[in-house]
This record gives sequence, C-alpha cells and structure tokens, in this order.
Amino acid sequence: MHIRDVLLDAFGRIDEEMQQTLAGLTAEELAFRPHEEANSIGWLAWHLTRVQDDHMSDLASRPQAWIADGWHQRFDKPANARDVGFGDSSAQVAAFKPASAAVLLEYFAAVHERTQEFLGGLEPADLDRVLDEPQWSPPPTVGVRIVSVISDCLQHIGQMAYIRGLIEKRHWLPY
Repeated sequence: MHIRDVLLDAFGRIDEEMQQTLAGLTAEELAFRPHEEANSIGWLAWHLTRVQDDHMSDLASRPQAWIADGWHQRFDKPANARDVGFGDSSAQVAAFKPASAAVLLEYFAAVHERTQEFLGGLEPADLDRVLDEPQWSPPPTVGVRIVSVISDCLQHIGQMAYIRGLIEKRHWLPY
C-alpha cells in the first residue's frame, strides 16, 4: 500500500467522524459547554478545521480556505490566518456560536477536499522534507506535521463525541 493511500484513509475517517458527530445537532447543542471552562462541540469542530486548514495549506504552499474562499465571513470573524483557536479564552469559546452544523460541515468539506488534493500528489520522499521551523528541535518534517494534524483532529472529534453523549443523555439524567 502506498503511504498516500494510508494518509487519505486517515483523513477520510476524520471526515466520516465529523459527519456523524455533527449530524442533526441544533445551534443550541453546538454551543453547549458541560462546564464554563470547557469547549463546545461547535468551537471544537471549527478549531480542528482551522488547524487542518492552516497546517495543510502551509504544507501545500497555498493560502488558507479560511481567507481565500471567504470562510471567515460565514463565521463573522476577521480574515486572520493566525486565528485557529489556540489560546482562546473561555469567553471567546462561549461567544463562538455557529448558526448551524451545516456551516461547520461545509467549511470542513472545503478543507477536506483541499487536503485530499494535496495528499493525492504526495510521494514517500515528500514526507522527509524538513520544515523551516527552527523553534522545534529537531525541526519537523512534512510527515511529522501530517501525523500531528491527524492526531489533533481525532482527539477533538473524540471530545466532540463525548460532549454529544452528554447532550443526548442529559434529558434523562437527574442533573
């Protein structure tokens, strides 16, 4: 099996999990936070998509869909390529209220398509290219960055699924 097929499969699973986790959620459910310091499903979906858009666009040497395709406008946020959610305060997370799961899934689909295009052209030797990021020791390679994105996305989808479970069960739990 070619490494590109393994990576395409991994990102395909992320896509499937996003679809399942967000399916049918209302705006209220997307904004639900199990604790005042916790993230919401909507914020987590946006954040993981922003990270994938940022990192994979950088690897592909292309502008982020967030800005190039005007996704920031659909989320009523500025065209800031650095705004991926890292360091957001509890108040910023609470203020993030996507209108629907559809808009989150549409942005994710656009980023997923761009990711697939990039991965479709990868050769094994491409994964060994060292990134110009002297803040890391050793500097990461393309392969390391891709695995980081996969890991980040899967962790956040797990968090989203857990919160969804809390939402679905809270109707019969005594609290």
